This record gives sequence, structure tokens and C-alpha cells, in this order.
Amino acid sequence: MNRLHRYLPATVWLKDYTRTDMQTDMMASVIVTIMLIPQSLAYAMLAGLPPAVGLYASILPLVAYALFGSSRTLAVGPVAVVSMMTGTAALQFAAPNTAEYLAIVILLAAISGLFLLLLGLFKLGFLANLLSHPVISGFISASAILIALGQVKHLLGIQASGRNLIDMMTTLWSNLSQTNFDTVLIGVSAVLALYLLRQHFKSILIMFGLSDHHAQLASKAGPVLVVVIMTLIVAAFQLNTEGVKVVGDVPSGFPPLALPKMDFQMAMDLLPAAILISIVGFVESVSVAQSFAAKRRQSIDPNQELVGLGAANLSSAFSGGFPVTGGFSRSVVSFDAGAKTPMTGVFTALLILLTLSFLTGAFYYLPKAVLAATIIVAVVQLIDLKSFIHIWRYSKQDVSALLATFFMVLFVGVEAGIITGVSLSLILFLWHASHPHIAVVGRVPGTEHFRNVERFQVETNCEVLTVRIDESLFFANARMLEDKINQLVSEQKQVKDVVLMCTAVNMIDASALESLEMICARLQSTDIRLHLSEVKGPVMDRLKGSAFISHLSGEIYLTQNQAFEALCHQEG
Repeated sequence: MNRLHRYLPATVWLKDYTRTDMQTDMMASVIVTIMLIPQSLAYAMLAGLPPAVGLYASILPLVAYALFGSSRTLAVGPVAVVSMMTGTAALQFAAPNTAEYLAIVILLAAISGLFLLLLGLFKLGFLANLLSHPVISGFISASAILIALGQVKHLLGIQASGRNLIDMMTTLWSNLSQTNFDTVLIGVSAVLALYLLRQHFKSILIMFGLSDHHAQLASKAGPVLVVVIMTLIVAAFQLNTEGVKVVGDVPSGFPPLALPKMDFQMAMDLLPAAILISIVGFVESVSVAQSFAAKRRQSIDPNQELVGLGAANLSSAFSGGFPVTGGFSRSVVSFDAGAKTPMTGVFTALLILLTLSFLTGAFYYLPKAVLAATIIVAVVQLIDLKSFIHIWRYSKQDVSALLATFFMVLFVGVEAGIITGVSLSLILFLWHASHPHIAVVGRVPGTEHFRNVERFQVETNCEVLTVRIDESLFFANARMLEDKINQLVSEQKQVKDVVLMCTAVNMIDASALESLEMICARLQSTDIRLHLSEVKGPVMDRLKGSAFISHLSGEIYLTQNQAFEALCHQEG
């Protein structure tokens, strides 16, 4: 039974599920559905797909995640960044809104699902840590700019495309003469209305007597209000005959269930994009899930999250959808609405299915410019200038990774930006690790604490040199330790004992062990003994299995103070 709970987390919360929980989850699902429907339609358009595909991707994936995901509040579905990455990947192989394009996107969802599932089964969730916060921040901010700029064509009613900032600006400028002014009026009005509702709708509702909590929830229906009004305007004045592009016919009924068309060569071509989409989606999802779990004193299992997201993407592929992940905005709405369990997602899926079955006719006159406005207002919030400034002030190395990612995404492409950011982060990490902080330390008077002689007034002994290395010892930094000790010993002619203080050393690899033996031999040739202090247990276990201990010219002390007292006494 424990194994069943582990691999099917739904069995944990279902056994304690109550009627009250069901009522709360159903109410939350209504609010989430109101928000999710226009979002799903818009993000499908962002991915270069028919709007109905966004609804397909919001049914079975929600049920699959409810069964296999470990978070009780995460809301899964299409999100802006993943939708953009999906469109960017598929655009290399087919034209948008074609059957071939849809088949590629479905295959991409399947590959992404399989990749996430394998990561989860082999407990490889730690690989997502390769995306550092600066890289994620730069990537999301640049992606938000590209997403917003990519929707300008729908606000203008013109054709434009491109994978980066330069391409988009060039095509927008070249087609500017085709602008449809009815579309501009609708699109700009929608942007302004959505922005004003986001800023002031809650306050207006409170003025009409709603409580703060209910006003917060009701304000989430603002985008739906704009969608309804603009749709009615287009229908009433038949603006679709004047060049205003509308959603048109949306197929009704349950999405078609089928296995993705497997093309091995195409799958191999899509694999790099699928891996990037999977990792970015997982990082975003697990970050959201952890933040909400902490608020309710719950926990999530990152590896089980991989399984849950993998199952969600596979079910999306089987139902004609595209890659999905956990979304921040809808998770916030679900959480604020009081969702207790993942059953909220199941109820939401049922409501969307009912919408597909009976209400698709209501989407016919929905202007694409309004969907574009929905995307623009949503993604502008993702541009995080404060993070740029904060990281700049704190670490110039980290901000270099952020800026490299940001500009590569903007001017080259999404994949190039992520690869550049991750590569630069790893290079900077290796540089930092290969240049460890090494300090000569002395004892703080009246204590047993040892601190850097350049920062504190400390007690030292001219014949005892204590060196502290603030990093594990491995192949990249072992030679630097050799050079530093040689330099210090050559400068301090009276030294008879060198103590290597290993407080921060968590590992010594084979290359570093060889360097320690070399240091010991060189010091011994000049009648200087090498000692170690404060060696951690696991490191000591490894050293005992080597010949180094028998060759060591000095002693291994439990504490640095013990070493200092013993050696100073010997010298005295």
C-alpha cells in the first residue's frame, strides 16, 4: 500500500476526501474554469494552433496530474512560455495552423511527456537545478518581450513572424501598411480594459459591497468580461466582414483520442526542443508547487512531480493537445478560491468538456485581437526588472549569465539563450570552484575560534602556519592550493609546521589527494611538517583507505585549537 501511495499520490488524499472538500473544490473549479478558457484559447493561438487545441490541452492533462502529481494546489495547463517554445520548435518544420504542424506539436508533447516520465522514474529531478535563478529570470523576461511583440500582429490585423526580436520587428515593419484599423481599435481597447480591470476591478467590487476575499476572486473574471463584450460588439456590427479576424468555428465534443503519429527522424529532430521545454516547464511548475505547499505546510516530491507532469503531457498528446505545465496565475486563483485537493483539476476538466460540448458556438465571433491582448497583459507581468537590479548589485558573475541569456533569447532564439545561460553558469561555477578562497588564520584572543589574519586581530605563531581552504578539494583547484602553500612557506622562513584547516572541505578527489601528497613531500624536504585539522568524517573515511595517512609527516587534529595548542607548546 505504501508503494501505491508513492506512485499514485491520489490514493493518499482520496481516502480522506469529504463532502465539504468536494463542495469547496467544485466552487474553486468554476472560478478556475472562467479564467482558464480564454487563457487556453489564447495560448493555443500563441503556439500557432487552432484555439480549440488549447481546450483539448486543458482536459485530460488536468485529470492525469490529479492522479500522479504530488501537489494539492498546482493547476496544470497551457502556459505562455511553454506555448511560445512549442510554436518556435514546430515552426522549423511546418507552417502554423496546418495538419502537419498540429501533428508535430502533438509529437512534441508526447516526447516531452516521455522525457519527464523517465526523469521521474530514475529520480533525476536534480538535473533541473542546472537552470540557475539568473538564467531563468533572464529567459522569462526575454521570452515575455518576444511573446508580447509576437502578438502585436494580431492587434494590427497583419501577417508577421520571426524567432527573435530582429525578425519580428522587420516583418512587422514591412507589413505595417496592411493594418486593419477596426482590429487596432478592438485590440488596443481590450489591452486598456484588461489593464484597468487588473488594477482597479477589485477596488470597484469592494465599493459595491463585496468582501475583500470575494472581490479578489471575482476580479479574476475581468478577462472574461472583456472577451464577452468584444465578442458581442464584433457580432453585432459583423466586423468579421470588415477584416477583423475571429476564432471562427470551434469543433464541439470530446477531443479526438489517438496515438501520436510516430516519425523516428522527426522525433530525433524535436528531441532537443522537447528536453528544453520539459526542463523549463518542470522548473516553473515545481517552483510554484513548492511555494503553495509551504503556505499549507504540505510537501511535494520533485521526482513525483516529474511523473505527474510527464503523465499530463502524454495525456495531452493522446487527446490532440500540446505541451503543458503548472501555471502560476491559475494556481494562484485555485489557491485563493480555496481548492483543497487536485480534484479541483478534475472538476475543471469536466467543466471545460461541457463547454466544448455545448458552448463552442459562443466563440465564433471572438476576435483574435482580444486573445492577443489577453496574452500581452498577462506576460508583461513576467518582465522582472527588479531582479536584474538586485542580481547586478549582489553578483556581477550571476548578472553576466542573466544578461547573456536575456540577449541571446531576444536576438538569436529561445534554445540558444537557454544553452548559453546554462553553459555560462557552469563555466562560472567551475571558475569559482577552481579559484577557492584560501586564508591564513589565527586564533581570536580569549576564544577557540580561528579567523582570517587580514580581517581580525588574532594570535599567531611565526613557526606555525595555519591555512584554511573554503572549498572542497578536487582536480580544478588542487594545483592552486599547492602554489599557495609554496608561496606562503617561501615568504615565512621561520615556519616549521603547516596546518591545513579542513572545516569547509567536503570532498577530496584523487587529483587533490595526489596534490596533498606532493605538498607533504615538498614540505618534508625542507623539514616542515604537514598537519590536518577538523577533517570531516566522510573525508576521513576516504583518507584512511589511502596511503596518504601513512606518509603524512604530521598529525591529524580533531580541532584547530587543539592543533594550535599542541604545536605552539612543542615549539615553546
